[in-house]
Amino acid sequence: MRAVIQRVTQASVTVDGKITGEIGPGLLVLVGIEDADGQEDITWLSNKITNLRIFGDEAGVMNLSVKETGGGILLVSQFTLHASTKKGNRPSYIRASKPEIAIPMYEKMIAQLGQDLGKPVQTGIFGADMKVALLNDGPVTITIDTQARE
Repeated sequence: MRAVIQRVTQASVTVDGKITGEIGPGLLVLVGIEDADGQEDITWLSNKITNLRIFGDEAGVMNLSVKETGGGILLVSQFTLHASTKKGNRPSYIRASKPEIAIPMYEKMIAQLGQDLGKPVQTGIFGADMKVALLNDGPVTITIDTQARE
């Protein structure tokens, strides 16, 4: 799984003119799923996301997690995170899982994040044409690939 994690003061997803998910302060997480991903990746990534110490403490030092601040998480599926630009100018998405694999994995990720965060996670709609709005805070943007575990 690949994730782009953005610290935000607010974020929302709109599909067909209707907001499907929105948060105040917290994390906007874009996630891409590939066939090599499994439950171990979901568990590891969810734990990493909910415990990343990227929010300021009383001294302004990035020392608190989204869980500790009571912030929200907005999770958005994004197959384009697995784009390969190695050959030519048109990206290939061959590594991204097809919906029959990706949807159940995405749903498991939603559940795991909610469990680890201690409250429901907001989402977009898998495969929909989504409009994502955010106010990046910092900006703080972190990328994680569970296959690399860096």
